[in-house]
Amino acid sequence: MASGPTGMAVETINLTSQRTICLVGNPNTGKSVIFGRLTGKYVIVSNYPGTTVEILKGTATIRGQRVTVVDTPGTNSLIPMSEDEQVTRDILLEDPPDLVLQVGDAKNLKRVLAITVQLAEMDLPCTLALNMMDEARMRGIHIDTDKLSAELGIPVVATVAVEGTGMDRLVQNLDHERRPALLVRYPEAIEEAVTAISDLLPQGMHGKRGISLMILSGDESLRRWLVRNLDAVRLNQIEGIRAALAATTALPLSQIISRHRALAVQRLFALVTQKTEGRESALATFLGRTMMHPFWGVPWLALVLYVTWLVVGVFGAGTVVDLIEEGLFNGYINPAAVWVFSFVPLPFLRDLFVGDYGIITMALTYGIAIVLPVVFFFFVTFGVLEDSGYLPRLAVQVNQIFRRLGLNGKAVLPMVLGLGCDTMATLTTRILETRRERTIVTLLLALGVPCSAQLGVILGLLTTVKSLFIWAGVVGLVLLAVGYLAGKVMPGQSSDFILEVPPVRLPRLGNILYKTLARTEWYLKEALPLFVLGTLVLFVLDRLGLLGMIEQWSAPVVTGVLGLPEEAAKVFIMGFLRRDYGGAGLKTMFDAGQLSDDQVLVSIVTLTLFIPCVANFLVMAKERGWKTAFAMATFIVPVAVLTGGVVRLLLRSGIL
Repeated sequence: MASGPTGMAVETINLTSQRTICLVGNPNTGKSVIFGRLTGKYVIVSNYPGTTVEILKGTATIRGQRVTVVDTPGTNSLIPMSEDEQVTRDILLEDPPDLVLQVGDAKNLKRVLAITVQLAEMDLPCTLALNMMDEARMRGIHIDTDKLSAELGIPVVATVAVEGTGMDRLVQNLDHERRPALLVRYPEAIEEAVTAISDLLPQGMHGKRGISLMILSGDESLRRWLVRNLDAVRLNQIEGIRAALAATTALPLSQIISRHRALAVQRLFALVTQKTEGRESALATFLGRTMMHPFWGVPWLALVLYVTWLVVGVFGAGTVVDLIEEGLFNGYINPAAVWVFSFVPLPFLRDLFVGDYGIITMALTYGIAIVLPVVFFFFVTFGVLEDSGYLPRLAVQVNQIFRRLGLNGKAVLPMVLGLGCDTMATLTTRILETRRERTIVTLLLALGVPCSAQLGVILGLLTTVKSLFIWAGVVGLVLLAVGYLAGKVMPGQSSDFILEVPPVRLPRLGNILYKTLARTEWYLKEALPLFVLGTLVLFVLDRLGLLGMIEQWSAPVVTGVLGLPEEAAKVFIMGFLRRDYGGAGLKTMFDAGQLSDDQVLVSIVTLTLFIPCVANFLVMAKERGWKTAFAMATFIVPVAVLTGGVVRLLLRSGIL
């Protein structure tokens, strides 16, 4: 078994002999919750061929029959603007499911119907689940689902997935072949072009109308599929039809097609919805607005970060880690393991498990006793922020800042997670739409976002307000500069910032516990093996004498550029093994009188910007590829050393 990104285990499922239901919908509509309700715990996780986008597959029982359920990435259109959206479109195009279960946010019915229109043109059987119906009613939005079902010609089911409301009725409507009615009639010239292009597409192909409209809209992502399925003659004929039509219109064809779809959606929306005064409390409305306010949102952010630090940094990384690491592992487990392995006659085998770089004494102690409590309490805090509706508001608040880095406000979520654990935060960059955005955020996390374990040590060493401001200012400026340059240098564009802002609400304890346990299970199965692998690499390097050689090679740089004692070279190596080990090494040197206040500041700035811990590096390699991970490390090390050197010069000259 392996695990998925939601902490679900994996079982082998025969995907060839069952009906397939494909979940499709806008991002943040509760699609994954419905997927979990349908499939239970066991799912298959795999990358879509040729991409880094993960697809979840599981099984459900519909009317006594086992059915394969596929959860696709969130999409706002079948004409893709990101890799995730293209994967969703390609699944529907290359391997049409027996049924599409479209999951939509009832509060944003127009966005939902914009996809329904395109699914109808793809000629795919559909059921529409209008989720979050409770939030729609709170806002005074009333949808006549029976009338909407009659207009669309497919089942429409109201659901509140987090509570399980409507799920039984939804399951009863997942075994049919009804297709949505075509809602859009385009101008005659476009309809004639659609017919002409459809005649040139392969016989027996489904969804010819939808594909023809994609071609007329100028969907370049469709080019590769067309080349695989059509000969050059037909490709030229299709391009000729599109070019001839485009020459006769004043507006781009894509704009004309989008406008007619929007008008059809507006007509249907007006027919099936009524707006009354909402029941959302005045307090919730007030809190929701102040959390996004450019000025009043700042105190909220400070309060959230402070509470997060108390829960994760003080209680999780401090109290609980000390209890588990010192009380359990160092008090019982590690001594017992050392005693057991003392009977093993082979020193190599003893050191492999209980030596300085042993699987038990380092990998498991690190992964379970030190990182797991931090991750667990961060998952709890993150779940509260997620369910309360604060995280989307934070993304809106900081969107303009991140735009300058070539990102959007969603990037703040993994950046905040990085204050708990950079390893886990790197894995959560999957929420970002494009490979470019995921790479930039991964670089920034590795470069200058200290995890809670390291942050606690740093704050303990920075004993003056001046040194704290210098450290935070330097690290912040480096992050902004590198992010800005990366946004300019890396090819591609940032994705559109489309984010549903839910109402402010009290988190449900059951939901938080369920998500925390699922994510913790995912961490144990996804990240813990990497700690073991990293420890094995260090064990081999130590056995070959390479760690000592690295320390000797780096000593001249440490003393010459940074002006630190030669012993500080080992601190940076230990910082790669575990970030807070490096900080603890600096504290030991400072207590022994080996470092002055200025040297402490230089070393902390350098250590913060230094290459991340080995677990984070391995996750970077897993997510972005070994080539990208090594490129980032090659960039980060000199930036950290040069920045530390500049801070040293500025301190010596009295500028800082």
